[in-house]
Amino acid sequence: MVKVNNLAINYKTAEEFKKFREYGSQELHMMNELEANVIDANIDSPFYGIYQGDELAARMCLYRREDTNHPIDEDTSDYLVIWKLEVLEKYQGRGFGSAMIDYAKSFNLPIKAISRFENSRKFFEKHNFQGHDYDIERDLADESLMWYPQ
Repeated sequence: MVKVNNLAINYKTAEEFKKFREYGSQELHMMNELEANVIDANIDSPFYGIYQGDELAARMCLYRREDTNHPIDEDTSDYLVIWKLEVLEKYQGRGFGSAMIDYAKSFNLPIKAISRFENSRKFFEKHNFQGHDYDIERDLADESLMWYPQ
């Protein structure tokens, strides 16, 4: 059984993120805050991951969003967003990405997945995410997919 862990916001996590292809501004912002000693050790992190031994093998950013000005549909203003779900290449094919999706679905809220690459779109579609009409002012990427609890 694979365990999804909430990742601490610390130097170790920031260093581990450098191994991922989608390392970028969000992680750099976290690193800048760490260096400025602004982050409280008890702060909740939006990052989740799966370790293989001592190595971070998979990670995602998962956060809750409530947007009454731009709801996903007529009655869905409270939902989760998955962003930067990524499995290191040497750990792909072991079910880690699926475990991350299952973890997000366990909250029983609609989920918007930001699909940044063609192969990630296929991955989300395999997990019953579907395309939807999106609002460029609301969405964080060119395309996103939605999953709704049954």
